[in-house]
Amino acid sequence: MLSALPPAPRAVLVTLADLLGPSGEAFLVGGAVRDLLLSRGVVEDFDLALPSGALATARSLAEHVGASFVALDKMRGAARVVLRGEAGEQQVDITDFRDSTLEADLSKRDFTVNAIAVPLGPLVRAGMAAVLDPTGGVTDLARRRLRLCSPGVLAEDPLRALRGVRLATELGFALDARARRAARGAAARLAGVAAERIRDEVAGLLVLPQAARGLRELDRLGLLETIIPEVGPMKSASQPKPHRFSVWEHSLKTVEAVEALLGQLASLAPYGDQLAAHVAEPLGDGLTRAAVLKLAALLHDVAKPQTRQVVEGRIRFIGHDVEGAAMVRAIGQRVRLSTRAVGVLERLVRHHLRPMHLGQVAEVTRRARYRFFRDLGAEARDLLLLTLADAAAVRGDSPLAVWRGPGGRFVADLLSGWQEDRAQAAAPPLVRGEDVMAAFGIQPGPEVGRLLALAREAQDLGQVRTREEALACLAARRADRAEERLDS
Repeated sequence: MLSALPPAPRAVLVTLADLLGPSGEAFLVGGAVRDLLLSRGVVEDFDLALPSGALATARSLAEHVGASFVALDKMRGAARVVLRGEAGEQQVDITDFRDSTLEADLSKRDFTVNAIAVPLGPLVRAGMAAVLDPTGGVTDLARRRLRLCSPGVLAEDPLRALRGVRLATELGFALDARARRAARGAAARLAGVAAERIRDEVAGLLVLPQAARGLRELDRLGLLETIIPEVGPMKSASQPKPHRFSVWEHSLKTVEAVEALLGQLASLAPYGDQLAAHVAEPLGDGLTRAAVLKLAALLHDVAKPQTRQVVEGRIRFIGHDVEGAAMVRAIGQRVRLSTRAVGVLERLVRHHLRPMHLGQVAEVTRRARYRFFRDLGAEARDLLLLTLADAAAVRGDSPLAVWRGPGGRFVADLLSGWQEDRAQAAAPPLVRGEDVMAAFGIQPGPEVGRLLALAREAQDLGQVRTREEALACLAARRADRAEERLDS
């Protein structure tokens, strides 16, 4: 088992075993053991349990390997050692037993597959060691199921219900019947869990390739609506043709379509590589652009129920983009998403109808495309992926089929202009605020900002190339505006 680990983490375990000495007891437990038994590849983080002395042991380990020491819980004896290297960050959590014996400690954990232990000393010395499995976790691994270690573990910490769904999604396992009943019972108590802990579990789910499966399970167990009660009205909100699904089902299918696109970005040639790099960008709190895009897909129509009205015999959702943007900002802040993540989420929901409106005109002008990229900025490409997924989820089509159709050609045309628009936007401005104020004899204020925006647009569209041309263009715009006021 030890040989399955890469050199760096193996060296950390060897160092820890040396520090403890032949008579010192420590056990590798939890997810690392589970993933090694499942042969899931590189194990980056470790959990170790000691009869006592976890804080002192962790501090000594950190000093020996040149890592950071973090005391997680001084009263209960829990600490973290954080190693940073070329391969990224690695965490080693070291805790005292939660009970008098290892077996009792393991029985107090959440799921049996996380309650398997391996003694560290024999593992380091011989490369292999006997597995200690008092709750039957090895059998549950073989049966691909998640079973509770004891009946009350979710009542003790309702967050474990979210963790169970996230873990089941990640491993491709299923919660057994007792765990599902306990999760439903824990849903109401999630309201008492710190928002930051909930955020971390939701983020851990959203970064998975099949997060939509986990979102559906959260919904079936009554957990999702406890976290985001705004989704409740979406379930009973019907939609007119060509939609085939309720607002809620359409939203879930949009998440599935986003994941289908993210899994096959190479099919969006020649933009696949740049899109893959873009959506991998971290936005804080463990969320990437891809994860926030999934959340935007889930919530892009969150305001449809309250904006639903019948206009001239047709069902309309006027203003659901604007109202939805305000709602997702409140949701993001409530669950403690990073400021960047909230901003991206809000912008995607606010503008999710914009590509559709652009696509309805006979020809997208250079100015319209410029303003699209100007207003969306870094989120322009995220929004175009959301557009493909949203269109596919109207009838449950493949988003790649949409990409190959007229809608995809329109999206590809916009994507083709991305590099050109960004290069122009990076060029220094031809005029600055002091130029505008001096040329037109005006004081600092909104009018200066308006004129600078007009000058920037003219520059980026290639209509002016020098400072003098830009100021002449602004003079003409001011004259036209003055004439319009006289006419009115």
